[in-house]
Amino acid sequence: MSDSVNKNRVEVCFAPCDFHQYEEGFDLVVVIDVLRATSAICTAIEHGVKGIIPVATLDEARELQKEGYIVAAERNGAVVEGFDLGNSPYSYMNPELKGKTVALTTTNGTKAIRIAEQKKTVVIGSLNNLTSLCNWLVEQKRDVLVLASGWKDKFNLEDTICGGAITDMLIQSGQFISDEDSSVAAKFIYRSAKENMFAYLKASSHRRRLRALDLNADVSYCLTPNNVCAIPILKDGILVPLNEVAEKV
Repeated sequence: MSDSVNKNRVEVCFAPCDFHQYEEGFDLVVVIDVLRATSAICTAIEHGVKGIIPVATLDEARELQKEGYIVAAERNGAVVEGFDLGNSPYSYMNPELKGKTVALTTTNGTKAIRIAEQKKTVVIGSLNNLTSLCNWLVEQKRDVLVLASGWKDKFNLEDTICGGAITDMLIQSGQFISDEDSSVAAKFIYRSAKENMFAYLKASSHRRRLRALDLNADVSYCLTPNNVCAIPILKDGILVPLNEVAEKV
């Protein structure tokens, strides 16, 4: 009997432009953007932000700003002029944001979330919530597609490492298999990097962008596994804490 009988699949898609090549058969998608959108979203929910509205464009963000929402906007690593927040995880530790709903637009992450939004279940992953996320995914007994946000529809190392970490943990549970070469590659890249991800990513393109913006503290935070437990889930267009969603997802 095949070892794959009764096992679920976990696959990694390297960039949103490839989503259509992978999405068939998956109704549970994990969106990741390690540096820094999904790390910030997980941190926001962990620290009591009520919800995050992911929007793809600056025009949408400005409309929500006119409606009175707190709006965060980032492009190319920097806070967009006219907005108070970007996607630094530390921004969302502010006690004044507790209980508030924040609209967020970023270069890559929020676009990926919007691409996946038609799926039955969309959750947010990062290295920060790695173990709590993987434990929950194992409990779901469903096929899992990990969608990396990449960088402007291109492959990037940090999301691939995170996708590989998720893949490795799910396969180690004994309940998952992978078929795609992208998933196998992600898993082995993660295994190569896991002992010192900060050093491994030293030459990566987005690490260089953030270093130029003096954001090394953000990078260090985002590459720290398991410093939060929150799992944000997309419900009615808003990312909210998973534990507040009563119905089965």
